[in-house]
Amino acid sequence: MTAANSVPTVQLGDELTVSAMGFGAMALTPVYGEVDDAESLATLHRCLDLGVTFIDTANIYGNGSNERLIAQLLADRRDEVTLATKFGILGNPTDRAAGRIGTRGDADYVRQCADESLQRLQTDVIDLYYMHRRDLNVPIEETVGAMAELVTAGKVRHLGLSEVTADELRAAVAVHPIAAVQSEWSIWSRDVERYVVPAAAELGVGFVPYSPLGRGFLTGTLQSKADLSENDFRRTMPRFRDGALDANLVVVDVVTSVANQQGATPAQVALAWLRYRAEAMGVRSVPIPGTRRAARVEENLGSLNVTLTPRQLEALDAAGDAVTGNRFEDLSWVSAGRE
Repeated sequence: MTAANSVPTVQLGDELTVSAMGFGAMALTPVYGEVDDAESLATLHRCLDLGVTFIDTANIYGNGSNERLIAQLLADRRDEVTLATKFGILGNPTDRAAGRIGTRGDADYVRQCADESLQRLQTDVIDLYYMHRRDLNVPIEETVGAMAELVTAGKVRHLGLSEVTADELRAAVAVHPIAAVQSEWSIWSRDVERYVVPAAAELGVGFVPYSPLGRGFLTGTLQSKADLSENDFRRTMPRFRDGALDANLVVVDVVTSVANQQGATPAQVALAWLRYRAEAMGVRSVPIPGTRRAARVEENLGSLNVTLTPRQLEALDAAGDAVTGNRFEDLSWVSAGRE
């Protein structure tokens, strides 16, 4: 299916149709350094101008400031946006390494967070509402049940889950249709391919990969090893230390080689690989790369026009298989630690 702006659309689960490329708005928060709201808003407007209309945020991003920023976009262009936001993480994501972050998924909190997000976003409905992380002290049926009540109330249109296991997804689907699972997935992060992606494909649930360019490896254009600051990326942990960085940069070399063959950028090749991989696994998938610069949105969108050869796919698959190190120090924070 193709939209009037020539950007294809993809139907995820529960008949939710979104642009084939989304935008992860966490990049527009101070998590990775200072941001300029005027530039951020310009980037968001450029997304819509290009046809990237699937915008992803969360209540935790900037402690609510990211939702308030997006409210400025929605003020004039709400009908163009497929809006996704999330609840469930307590505290600032940068505090997790210090042990000052948790999760909450009880029914009262679900309702409270939805109302607060609607107020910050200055809209009357959220198109896709995610449970950001699982609260292991609350049955997932309770959390999803409360989310389903939001659909009945007209505050939410579709439900999503982030970093759930295959079993958790099955339990959730038994309560209410799930439109999408959002988890990290890239050529550097393939653990979801073992259980979660196959379950999503079987259940007709879409998949929304975050960090599809690999956290720290690609940022719109290739970063060389000299550009990688270990201090900046130690919080992404095992893949950037103890010799793993050297091994994992081999993947960068393969991606770069394919990009040169294609006349494309490394980011475009990484995104194209993910598109092919999702197709091979039978899951409907839309990545949400984030960036602060409008030019990178256009670059990422160009990945939809990259056609990889079987030999290139084979080389990329093999490189991805050789990645060393887990994607988080505390794997209980993501699905891989609970499967």
